[in-house]
Amino acid sequence: MTFGFETLAIHAGQAPEPRTGAVVPPIFQTSTYAQDAVGEPRQGYEYARTANPTRDALQECVAALEGGRAALAFASGMAAEDTLLRTVCRPGDHVVIPDDAYGGTYRLLARVAEPWGLDWSAARISDVDAVRAAVRKGQTKVIWVETPTNPLLGIADLSGLAGLAHDIGALLVVDNTFASPYLQQPLAHGADVVVHSTTKYLGGHSDVVGGALITSDTSLGERLAYHQNAMGAINGPFDAWLTLRGVKTLAVRMERHCDNAERVVEYLLAHPRVSQVLYPGLPEHPGHETAAKQMRRFGGMVSFRAVGGEAQAVAICNRARLFVLGESLGGVESLIEHPGRMTHASAAGSPLEVPADLVRLSVGIETADDLVADLDQALRED
Repeated sequence: MTFGFETLAIHAGQAPEPRTGAVVPPIFQTSTYAQDAVGEPRQGYEYARTANPTRDALQECVAALEGGRAALAFASGMAAEDTLLRTVCRPGDHVVIPDDAYGGTYRLLARVAEPWGLDWSAARISDVDAVRAAVRKGQTKVIWVETPTNPLLGIADLSGLAGLAHDIGALLVVDNTFASPYLQQPLAHGADVVVHSTTKYLGGHSDVVGGALITSDTSLGERLAYHQNAMGAINGPFDAWLTLRGVKTLAVRMERHCDNAERVVEYLLAHPRVSQVLYPGLPEHPGHETAAKQMRRFGGMVSFRAVGGEAQAVAICNRARLFVLGESLGGVESLIEHPGRMTHASAAGSPLEVPADLVRLSVGIETADDLVADLDQALRED
Protein backbone atom coordinates (compact mmCIF):
# COMPACT_ATOMS: atom_id res chain seq x y z
CA MET A 1 0.00 0.00 0.00
CA THR A 2 1.31 3.41 -0.99
CA PHE A 3 1.00 6.24 1.54
CA GLY A 4 1.10 10.01 1.14
CA PHE A 5 3.82 12.25 2.56
CA GLU A 6 1.87 13.36 5.62
CA THR A 7 1.07 9.76 6.53
CA LEU A 8 4.69 8.67 6.16
CA ALA A 9 5.86 11.57 8.33
CA ILE A 10 3.65 10.36 11.16
CA HIS A 11 3.93 6.59 10.77
CA ALA A 12 7.10 5.52 8.88
CA GLY A 13 9.44 3.82 11.34
CA GLN A 14 7.04 4.69 14.15
CA ALA A 15 4.78 1.68 14.72
CA PRO A 16 3.39 1.39 18.27
CA GLU A 17 5.98 -0.01 20.69
CA PRO A 18 5.27 -3.78 20.84
CA ARG A 19 5.59 -4.40 24.59
CA THR A 20 3.36 -1.58 25.85
CA GLY A 21 1.55 -0.32 22.75
CA ALA A 22 2.94 3.20 23.20
CA VAL A 23 2.05 5.14 20.04
CA VAL A 24 5.17 7.33 20.27
CA PRO A 25 8.55 5.57 19.84
CA PRO A 26 10.35 5.49 23.21
CA ILE A 27 13.66 7.18 23.91
CA PHE A 28 16.05 4.27 24.28
CA GLN A 29 18.53 6.13 26.48
CA THR A 30 21.07 3.36 26.81
CA SER A 31 24.69 2.86 25.86
CA THR A 32 24.71 -0.93 25.64
CA TYR A 33 22.39 -3.93 25.34
CA ALA A 34 22.22 -7.33 27.07
CA GLN A 35 23.14 -10.25 24.81
CA ASP A 36 21.52 -13.68 25.00
CA ALA A 37 24.88 -15.40 24.53
CA VAL A 38 28.36 -14.50 23.35
CA GLY A 39 27.97 -13.12 19.85
CA GLU A 40 24.16 -13.32 19.99
CA PRO A 41 22.75 -9.81 20.45
CA ARG A 42 18.99 -9.36 20.68
CA GLN A 43 17.53 -8.07 17.43
CA GLY A 44 20.99 -6.93 16.32
CA TYR A 45 21.56 -4.37 19.08
CA GLU A 46 24.99 -4.50 20.72
CA TYR A 47 26.22 -0.98 21.42
CA ALA A 48 24.45 2.35 20.96
CA ARG A 49 27.06 3.94 18.71
CA THR A 50 26.39 1.16 16.21
CA ALA A 51 22.59 1.12 16.50
CA ASN A 52 19.81 2.51 18.66
CA PRO A 53 16.07 1.85 18.19
CA THR A 54 15.12 5.53 18.47
CA ARG A 55 17.73 6.51 15.89
CA ASP A 56 16.62 3.62 13.69
CA ALA A 57 13.05 4.95 13.77
CA LEU A 58 14.24 8.39 12.63
CA GLN A 59 16.41 6.89 9.90
CA GLU A 60 13.55 4.78 8.56
CA CYS A 61 11.21 7.77 8.56
CA VAL A 62 13.62 10.12 6.79
CA ALA A 63 14.43 7.49 4.17
CA ALA A 64 10.72 7.13 3.45
CA LEU A 65 10.21 10.89 3.17
CA GLU A 66 13.05 11.25 0.66
CA GLY A 67 12.09 8.11 -1.28
CA GLY A 68 15.41 6.45 -0.42
CA ARG A 69 16.41 2.96 0.66
CA ALA A 70 18.81 3.93 3.44
CA ALA A 71 19.16 6.90 5.78
CA LEU A 72 21.73 7.63 8.46
CA ALA A 73 21.32 10.17 11.28
CA PHE A 74 24.30 12.13 12.59
CA ALA A 75 25.17 14.50 15.41
CA SER A 76 25.01 17.49 13.02
CA GLY A 77 24.72 18.33 9.37
CA MET A 78 28.47 18.95 9.25
CA ALA A 79 29.15 15.51 10.74
CA ALA A 80 27.03 14.03 7.96
CA GLU A 81 28.94 16.01 5.32
CA ASP A 82 32.32 15.01 6.72
CA THR A 83 31.39 11.33 6.90
CA LEU A 84 30.13 11.39 3.32
CA LEU A 85 33.26 13.04 1.93
CA ARG A 86 35.59 10.67 3.76
CA THR A 87 33.54 7.69 2.56
CA VAL A 88 33.46 8.48 -1.15
CA CYS A 89 36.64 10.55 -1.64
CA ARG A 90 40.34 9.98 -1.24
CA PRO A 91 43.30 12.41 -1.18
CA GLY A 92 43.81 13.70 -4.71
CA ASP A 93 40.12 13.60 -5.60
CA HIS A 94 38.17 16.68 -6.61
CA VAL A 95 34.77 18.10 -5.58
CA VAL A 96 32.69 20.83 -7.24
CA ILE A 97 30.62 23.01 -4.90
CA PRO A 98 28.28 25.98 -5.43
CA ASP A 99 29.91 29.38 -5.68
CA ASP A 100 27.55 30.53 -2.91
CA ALA A 101 27.65 27.37 -0.79
CA TYR A 102 26.86 27.39 2.91
CA GLY A 103 29.82 28.82 4.81
CA GLY A 104 30.20 25.67 6.92
CA THR A 105 30.50 23.51 3.80
CA TYR A 106 33.13 25.86 2.41
CA ARG A 107 35.02 25.78 5.72
CA LEU A 108 34.92 21.96 5.83
CA LEU A 109 36.41 21.71 2.35
CA ALA A 110 38.87 24.60 2.46
CA ARG A 111 40.12 24.25 6.04
CA VAL A 112 39.70 20.55 6.82
CA ALA A 113 39.43 18.44 3.67
CA GLU A 114 41.90 20.40 1.56
CA PRO A 115 44.82 19.87 4.00
CA TRP A 116 43.83 16.19 3.99
CA GLY A 117 44.42 16.21 0.23
CA LEU A 118 40.98 16.79 -1.26
CA ASP A 119 40.81 19.38 -4.04
CA TRP A 120 37.74 21.47 -4.80
CA SER A 121 36.47 24.26 -6.99
CA ALA A 122 33.39 26.45 -7.01
CA ALA A 123 30.94 26.86 -9.88
CA ARG A 124 27.56 28.48 -10.48
CA ILE A 125 25.41 25.41 -10.04
CA SER A 126 22.43 27.07 -11.73
CA ASP A 127 24.40 26.75 -14.98
CA VAL A 128 25.04 23.16 -16.07
CA ASP A 129 27.67 24.33 -18.57
CA ALA A 130 29.54 26.19 -15.82
CA VAL A 131 29.60 23.03 -13.72
CA ARG A 132 30.73 21.03 -16.75
CA ALA A 133 33.64 23.44 -17.19
CA ALA A 134 34.60 22.97 -13.53
CA VAL A 135 34.65 19.16 -13.42
CA ARG A 136 37.83 17.21 -14.01
CA LYS A 137 37.39 13.88 -15.73
CA GLY A 138 38.96 11.08 -13.76
CA GLN A 139 39.40 13.28 -10.69
CA THR A 140 35.99 14.77 -9.81
CA LYS A 141 34.19 12.36 -7.51
CA VAL A 142 31.37 14.58 -6.24
CA ILE A 143 29.25 17.39 -7.64
CA TRP A 144 27.87 18.99 -4.49
CA VAL A 145 24.65 20.95 -4.90
CA GLU A 146 22.43 23.08 -2.73
CA THR A 147 19.07 23.94 -4.23
CA PRO A 148 17.98 26.50 -3.25
CA THR A 149 21.47 27.66 -2.36
CA ASN A 150 22.40 29.31 0.90
CA PRO A 151 22.13 32.33 0.96
CA LEU A 152 21.51 33.53 -2.63
CA LEU A 153 18.70 31.04 -3.33
CA GLY A 154 20.07 29.81 -6.65
CA ILE A 155 18.38 26.80 -8.25
CA ALA A 156 20.12 23.78 -9.74
CA ASP A 157 18.77 21.63 -12.56
CA LEU A 158 19.00 18.32 -10.72
CA SER A 159 18.30 16.07 -13.71
CA GLY A 160 20.86 17.91 -15.83
CA LEU A 161 23.53 17.77 -13.15
CA ALA A 162 22.79 14.11 -12.41
CA GLY A 163 23.42 13.28 -16.06
CA LEU A 164 26.67 15.26 -16.01
CA ALA A 165 27.87 13.61 -12.79
CA HIS A 166 27.10 10.10 -13.97
CA ASP A 167 28.75 10.69 -17.35
CA ILE A 168 32.08 11.28 -15.57
CA GLY A 169 31.60 8.61 -12.89
CA ALA A 170 30.88 11.10 -10.10
CA LEU A 171 28.13 11.30 -7.49
CA LEU A 172 25.53 14.05 -7.39
CA VAL A 173 25.08 15.05 -3.74
CA VAL A 174 22.22 17.42 -2.94
CA ASP A 175 21.89 19.42 0.25
CA ASN A 176 18.10 19.54 0.54
CA THR A 177 18.00 21.46 3.82
CA PHE A 178 16.37 24.63 2.44
CA ALA A 179 13.61 22.78 0.60
CA SER A 180 12.97 19.86 2.97
CA PRO A 181 11.69 16.55 1.59
CA TYR A 182 8.16 17.95 1.61
CA LEU A 183 8.99 20.47 -1.10
CA GLN A 184 11.61 18.50 -3.05
CA GLN A 185 12.91 14.94 -3.38
CA PRO A 186 16.28 15.01 -5.19
CA LEU A 187 16.65 11.23 -5.46
CA ALA A 188 13.67 11.21 -7.82
CA HIS A 189 15.62 13.56 -10.12
CA GLY A 190 18.75 11.41 -10.27
CA ALA A 191 20.71 12.48 -7.18
CA ASP A 192 22.84 9.81 -5.50
CA VAL A 193 22.86 11.19 -1.95
CA VAL A 194 20.71 13.73 -0.13
CA VAL A 195 22.14 15.70 2.80
CA HIS A 196 20.12 17.39 5.53
CA SER A 197 20.83 19.49 8.52
CA THR A 198 17.93 18.01 10.47
CA THR A 199 18.44 20.92 12.87
CA LYS A 200 16.45 23.00 10.42
CA TYR A 201 13.05 22.23 8.88
CA LEU A 202 12.95 18.53 9.78
CA GLY A 203 13.31 19.25 13.49
CA GLY A 204 11.56 22.54 13.00
CA HIS A 205 11.59 23.93 16.55
CA SER A 206 15.16 25.21 17.10
CA ASP A 207 15.69 22.77 19.96
CA VAL A 208 17.83 20.00 18.47
CA VAL A 209 20.96 19.61 16.35
CA GLY A 210 21.40 16.80 13.83
CA GLY A 211 22.16 15.74 10.29
CA ALA A 212 21.22 13.01 7.85
CA LEU A 213 22.34 11.26 4.68
CA ILE A 214 19.87 9.45 2.43
CA THR A 215 20.56 7.28 -0.63
CA SER A 216 18.82 4.82 -2.91
CA ASP A 217 22.07 2.91 -3.47
CA THR A 218 22.08 0.00 -1.01
CA SER A 219 25.81 -0.62 -1.40
CA LEU A 220 26.66 3.03 -0.79
CA GLY A 221 24.29 3.03 2.18
CA GLU A 222 26.22 0.13 3.70
CA ARG A 223 29.53 1.93 3.22
CA LEU A 224 28.14 5.08 4.81
CA ALA A 225 26.75 3.06 7.73
CA TYR A 226 30.17 1.49 8.28
CA HIS A 227 31.79 4.92 8.44
CA GLN A 228 28.99 6.30 10.61
CA ASN A 229 29.83 3.63 13.17
CA ALA A 230 33.60 3.83 12.70
CA MET A 231 33.76 7.64 12.93
CA GLY A 232 31.10 7.81 15.62
CA ALA A 233 29.38 11.18 15.06
CA ILE A 234 25.93 9.68 15.66
CA ASN A 235 22.62 11.32 16.49
CA GLY A 236 21.79 10.66 20.17
CA PRO A 237 18.50 9.02 21.14
CA PHE A 238 16.91 12.12 22.66
CA ASP A 239 17.95 14.20 19.63
CA ALA A 240 16.50 11.54 17.32
CA TRP A 241 13.25 11.55 19.32
CA LEU A 242 12.95 15.33 19.15
CA THR A 243 13.58 15.29 15.41
CA LEU A 244 10.94 12.60 14.90
CA ARG A 245 8.53 14.72 16.91
CA GLY A 246 9.19 17.65 14.61
CA VAL A 247 8.94 15.62 11.41
CA LYS A 248 5.32 14.71 12.18
CA THR A 249 4.22 18.28 11.45
CA LEU A 250 6.66 19.00 8.61
CA ALA A 251 4.03 19.14 5.87
CA VAL A 252 1.70 21.57 7.63
CA ARG A 253 4.59 23.72 8.81
CA MET A 254 6.09 23.98 5.32
CA GLU A 255 2.78 25.12 3.88
CA ARG A 256 2.64 27.95 6.44
CA HIS A 257 6.34 28.81 5.91
CA CYS A 258 5.64 29.16 2.19
CA ASP A 259 2.46 31.20 2.71
CA ASN A 260 4.26 33.63 4.98
CA ALA A 261 7.34 33.87 2.74
CA GLU A 262 5.13 34.85 -0.20
CA ARG A 263 3.58 37.65 1.89
CA VAL A 264 7.00 38.88 2.96
CA VAL A 265 8.29 38.81 -0.63
CA GLU A 266 5.29 40.80 -1.82
CA TYR A 267 6.03 43.45 0.80
CA LEU A 268 9.76 43.63 0.09
CA LEU A 269 9.30 43.97 -3.66
CA ALA A 270 7.47 47.26 -3.16
CA HIS A 271 9.86 48.74 -0.60
CA PRO A 272 12.17 51.58 -1.76
CA ARG A 273 14.97 50.52 0.61
CA VAL A 274 15.21 47.06 -0.96
CA SER A 275 17.23 46.89 -4.18
CA GLN A 276 16.64 43.20 -4.96
CA VAL A 277 14.57 40.32 -3.60
CA LEU A 278 15.91 36.80 -4.04
CA TYR A 279 13.16 34.14 -4.01
CA PRO A 280 12.69 31.28 -6.48
CA GLY A 281 8.92 31.79 -6.45
CA LEU A 282 9.31 35.06 -8.36
CA PRO A 283 8.73 34.67 -12.12
CA GLU A 284 11.77 36.88 -12.77
CA HIS A 285 14.05 34.62 -10.72
CA PRO A 286 16.45 32.94 -13.20
CA GLY A 287 15.75 29.53 -11.68
CA HIS A 288 11.99 29.92 -11.36
CA GLU A 289 11.00 27.50 -14.12
CA THR A 290 13.40 24.82 -12.90
CA ALA A 291 12.24 25.24 -9.32
CA ALA A 292 8.62 24.96 -10.42
CA LYS A 293 9.40 21.58 -12.01
CA GLN A 294 11.35 20.22 -9.02
CA MET A 295 9.60 21.74 -6.03
CA ARG A 296 6.08 21.53 -4.64
CA ARG A 297 6.32 25.18 -3.52
CA PHE A 298 9.20 27.65 -3.19
CA GLY A 299 10.09 27.54 0.48
CA GLY A 300 10.34 29.74 3.53
CA MET A 301 13.78 31.27 2.90
CA VAL A 302 14.00 34.80 1.50
CA SER A 303 17.05 36.98 0.91
CA PHE A 304 17.17 40.63 -0.09
CA ARG A 305 19.73 43.32 -0.74
CA ALA A 306 19.48 46.60 1.10
CA VAL A 307 19.80 50.04 -0.42
CA GLY A 308 22.68 51.72 1.35
CA GLY A 309 25.05 48.79 1.43
CA GLU A 310 26.44 46.84 4.36
CA ALA A 311 25.74 49.48 6.99
CA GLN A 312 22.05 49.52 6.16
CA ALA A 313 21.83 45.73 5.94
CA VAL A 314 23.34 45.43 9.42
CA ALA A 315 21.07 48.18 10.76
CA ILE A 316 17.97 46.40 9.43
CA CYS A 317 19.03 43.19 11.15
CA ASN A 318 19.64 45.03 14.41
CA ARG A 319 16.31 46.87 14.31
CA ALA A 320 14.18 43.75 13.80
CA ARG A 321 12.20 42.70 16.87
CA LEU A 322 9.84 39.85 15.96
CA PHE A 323 12.40 38.45 13.53
CA VAL A 324 15.00 37.14 15.95
CA LEU A 325 18.59 38.09 15.10
CA GLY A 326 20.26 34.71 14.97
CA GLU A 327 21.93 32.07 12.85
CA SER A 328 20.26 28.85 11.72
CA LEU A 329 16.90 28.57 9.97
CA GLY A 330 13.83 26.42 9.52
CA GLY A 331 12.28 26.83 12.95
CA VAL A 332 8.73 27.91 13.71
CA GLU A 333 10.05 31.33 14.73
CA SER A 334 11.29 33.83 12.14
CA LEU A 335 15.00 34.66 12.05
CA ILE A 336 16.99 37.44 10.41
CA GLU A 337 20.73 37.56 9.84
CA HIS A 338 23.55 39.27 7.97
CA PRO A 339 25.25 36.36 6.14
CA GLY A 340 28.47 38.26 5.45
CA ARG A 341 29.16 38.72 9.16
CA MET A 342 27.36 35.66 10.49
CA THR A 343 26.71 32.30 8.78
CA HIS A 344 29.08 32.98 5.87
CA ALA A 345 31.85 34.87 7.66
CA SER A 346 34.23 31.95 6.99
CA ALA A 347 33.91 32.64 3.25
CA ALA A 348 35.07 36.29 3.52
CA GLY A 349 37.83 37.02 1.04
CA SER A 350 37.20 33.80 -0.88
CA PRO A 351 35.45 33.21 -4.22
CA LEU A 352 32.37 32.35 -2.13
CA GLU A 353 32.16 35.70 -0.36
CA VAL A 354 28.53 36.89 -0.20
CA PRO A 355 27.36 40.45 -0.94
CA ALA A 356 27.82 42.78 2.01
CA ASP A 357 24.36 44.29 1.54
CA LEU A 358 22.60 40.92 1.80
CA VAL A 359 20.02 40.12 4.49
CA ARG A 360 18.68 36.55 4.89
CA LEU A 361 15.29 35.74 6.37
CA SER A 362 14.03 32.43 7.66
CA VAL A 363 10.32 33.14 7.58
CA GLY A 364 8.51 31.35 10.39
CA ILE A 365 4.88 30.45 10.97
CA GLU A 366 3.75 33.50 12.98
CA THR A 367 0.91 35.74 11.85
CA ALA A 368 1.99 37.12 8.47
CA ASP A 369 0.76 40.65 9.21
CA ASP A 370 2.98 40.78 12.28
CA LEU A 371 6.03 39.73 10.28
CA VAL A 372 5.38 42.38 7.65
CA ALA A 373 4.89 45.02 10.35
CA ASP A 374 8.22 44.11 11.93
CA LEU A 375 10.05 44.39 8.62
CA ASP A 376 8.32 47.69 8.00
CA GLN A 377 9.70 49.21 11.19
CA ALA A 378 13.14 47.66 10.62
CA LEU A 379 13.33 49.18 7.12
CA ARG A 380 12.31 52.68 8.14
CA GLU A 381 14.69 55.58 7.63
CA ASP A 382 16.79 56.44 10.68
